[in-house]
Amino acid sequence: MTLLSLPSPVRTLTVTEGEITDYRGAARRDLPTARPGQASPVHTFVLAHTVAEQTVAALTAAEPGPVSVVHLGQDIRTVRPVRPGEEVTVRLEVAGIRKEPRGARIALRVRLVGEDGPEPFAELTISALLVGATLLEPFGDIGGGPAAPAPAGSSEPQSVVHELTCDWITAYAHASGDLNPIHLDAQAARGAGFDTVIAHGMSVVALAVEEAVDRFADGDSARVRGLGCRFSAPVPPGTALEILLQPDSQGRVVRFTCKTPKGAAVKSGWIELAQPPAQEGEEQP
Repeated sequence: MTLLSLPSPVRTLTVTEGEITDYRGAARRDLPTARPGQASPVHTFVLAHTVAEQTVAALTAAEPGPVSVVHLGQDIRTVRPVRPGEEVTVRLEVAGIRKEPRGARIALRVRLVGEDGPEPFAELTISALLVGATLLEPFGDIGGGPAAPAPAGSSEPQSVVHELTCDWITAYAHASGDLNPIHLDAQAARGAGFDTVIAHGMSVVALAVEEAVDRFADGDSARVRGLGCRFSAPVPPGTALEILLQPDSQGRVVRFTCKTPKGAAVKSGWIELAQPPAQEGEEQP
């Protein structure tokens, strides 16, 4: 199938309060309970994931050999979280493809339109390497989203260490709907070249975002306006995962990295926060 014959994928779904609660609860398994009904900003990726998978499957259907997908980077811009009971339309376009020695690098752009459309409430750029893809022709732009916001100075950095257990990874898999065997079955993970199962890359990001929201946004995930990162190494269970958070002096941008004893797992991370809503009688700065 060529790009010209590939239809622009569209999916419409209704997001339940249970799905929102289960997903954020899985990401916050070792943290206090989140505000009821308030979604994680990373839930937007969950909504986009199925359409992205279907698109990659269609693009690589004619490949003579197996193709595996390596998530390289993620960019999310959002004006608000998804709402419980909201009908969401997911629209995806292939922004660009570039040939690489191991296959093809691809950029997917996704827009989520909700009940207050027609403008999207979230836009995502997914960057991935399709290992083993040989037939795709290069075109377009494989760059990420807009440039990350520049921090204004810096405040005191903070760090926290988590240990992601197999139970944690399994709970996230079911809450996110990503049941790829490399996250659930050690034999399948070894067949893919890993020593054991590995955590979902976006589960590590979701945990880092929750830590930042608790520390710098008073637990209010609706203040997140964007986030981005690059993935550099897997995180196996039972390994100390250190999340380093560097807020700027205005509390608007939080840079983050996630690392294990073997090195960086998530790098070049950033989270943009809106100012807290003005209280009655106060003016917004």
